[in-house]
Amino acid sequence: MRVARPPLRARSIMLGAMLCVSLPVHAQPTPAGPEPAELPDLDPSSDMAPLPGMEVDWPEPADGSDTPPAAAAGGNGTAAPGVRPAEADAAESHSDRRYTVGIEGLSGEEGIPLEVEVALRARFKMLSALEEGKGVGNTAQIDRRARQDEALLKQLLRAAGYFDSDVTTRIEDERTQRLAVTLVVAPGVLYTLSSVQLAGIDEAGDSSGELRRALGIEEGQPASADRIEAGLIALKAELGREGFVFAKVGEPKLTVDHEEHNVQLLLDVDPGHVQRIGRVVIDGKRLFSAKHLGRIARFRPGDIYDAAKMEDFRRALIQTSLVSAVTIKPVPTADPAVVDIAVKLEPAPPRTVSGAVGYGTGEGYRVEASWQHRNLIRPEGAVTFRGVLGTQEQSLGAVLRRNNYKARDRVLTGQVSVSHLDENAYEARKITLAAGLERQTNIIWQKKWTWSYGVELTASKEDDTVKATGVPRRRQYLTGALPSSLSYDGSDDLLNPTRGYRLAARVSPELSLQGSAFGYVKAQIDGSTYLPIGGRTVIAGRARLGSIIGAAAERIAPTRRFYAGGGGSVRGYGYQKIGPVDINGDPAGGRSLAEFSIEARVRFGDFGVVPFLDGGNLYAARLPTFRNMRYGAGLGVRYYTSFGPIRVDVGTPLNRRRGDSRIAVYVSLGQAF
Repeated sequence: MRVARPPLRARSIMLGAMLCVSLPVHAQPTPAGPEPAELPDLDPSSDMAPLPGMEVDWPEPADGSDTPPAAAAGGNGTAAPGVRPAEADAAESHSDRRYTVGIEGLSGEEGIPLEVEVALRARFKMLSALEEGKGVGNTAQIDRRARQDEALLKQLLRAAGYFDSDVTTRIEDERTQRLAVTLVVAPGVLYTLSSVQLAGIDEAGDSSGELRRALGIEEGQPASADRIEAGLIALKAELGREGFVFAKVGEPKLTVDHEEHNVQLLLDVDPGHVQRIGRVVIDGKRLFSAKHLGRIARFRPGDIYDAAKMEDFRRALIQTSLVSAVTIKPVPTADPAVVDIAVKLEPAPPRTVSGAVGYGTGEGYRVEASWQHRNLIRPEGAVTFRGVLGTQEQSLGAVLRRNNYKARDRVLTGQVSVSHLDENAYEARKITLAAGLERQTNIIWQKKWTWSYGVELTASKEDDTVKATGVPRRRQYLTGALPSSLSYDGSDDLLNPTRGYRLAARVSPELSLQGSAFGYVKAQIDGSTYLPIGGRTVIAGRARLGSIIGAAAERIAPTRRFYAGGGGSVRGYGYQKIGPVDINGDPAGGRSLAEFSIEARVRFGDFGVVPFLDGGNLYAARLPTFRNMRYGAGLGVRYYTSFGPIRVDVGTPLNRRRGDSRIAVYVSLGQAF
């Protein structure tokens, strides 16, 4: 059906509109030619001439009649039966629909490598407008998001080296009333680097070769933005390590050849001159002296500037826990080949108050509180006052700890404490004075070699029983000791090792005054190893041997004998529950010790399970005989955090004696060993 002839007023308006639209066209300059024919007079009442392409058919009514829509609608504007009003289409376009998002074409024979696909999908999910919409939107929103994601996916593919990629969108209405939005990818050919030019790199002299190798970008490699960005970061880092403090690296310039499917890379490099280190100067508040800063730094005046050592310096200052923010920058001097190192420190709160409350079935209650000032004795002289009130321990003490004492990573310690210990094996009242010098490891710097040596003086009154008769006794001891240790850590992690091994030896010559003077040597050796099996399991093993040579166990103060059993010893048994006992069944301690542990650490994401088997015993002889070993087995669970695993172990004794609990539970931070 053709449109009925418009009324006179409508024809006049349409003609006026046509003339208005034509005016700009006729206003353009036209070439000279014959004069246009004079327009005939227009009769407003005459029929309008046909306009090809401007006529449209009216929609057929649902009832098959030829009534125009204008007549089909009543005077009140309501739609006739069977006719879908425009308002209904508009309402549907504004109603929300749920949708799913998928990508096709990345995998398969003509797809991209798996590692590239995984990275691309992860980035797309993070930046996608469709993903940001949470799977809900009206048709207009979904269409707009899909177009944005088409452009995003093309950009990501170009960054991966697919410069001829094509992305289209397919939207299907699923039976589940959801829309399936699928981005269909044709990745095309992977472009490679045809040339890599580093303009100006030869000005670095002998270091130019090392700088080229640090860039790590060669001809024939994929023209990937990630590869180029990683190369730029590595190049800048190497420039800093080689002493080119003020080097400038321009933005990469890429020339894409679509016919040959390759890319030329041009990078402008201005290395400048190698700089040497002058002085360490303080910028702003003086938290440490320049002399102490020089002890912490791993560089000295006259050394070639090394950006890696500057980063190490920054981390070491943060690790003092006295600094909240550090700014380190090279400052030019009068000598063009020398830079000073300006250090600006923002102090952190120096005081800490802490407390803890706990209860254990075998230990009773325990309340602990401490106050610490980490810079009371400058520099880095931390003083801690600590008190414990519990069922088995009451103590009060003060500890001085000076970090970076006279040298980097060297710690001077001193302590005084008064304590009362009421264990199953003994009851002791002690006053202890101790001092030592040590090199310790920590989470930030896990050191291969650590050591310690010191001096200790203890005066104590200790109650135990005569092993053979069970008669109570109280003796007074004055004990002097020279404890020392040496450790090697060849593992890959301090709190959660997965490969490597550890060895440690401790020796303490001691002199005791109890009735008469006598001496002995207390020694202990620990070793552990870690072997990864597959991608999820680590087999870990541990052994410990200890010996006291020079005195009988009965003469040695009960607090200085060996004991075994517990979470860091043989799991499944209580603390100090393994070894010789007196006639009352209380632990008597021993002169020698033998322990071992083996466990399988199986990890599933952030969680893990650990079946374990432990064994060990104490002996009255000076060397372990390995007889009557006590065994404990169980299962542990691990929750892996960013700072280390949280450990919960449940064990049971396999050859339980009378009085031993059937189940023991241990909770701590870090693996058992």
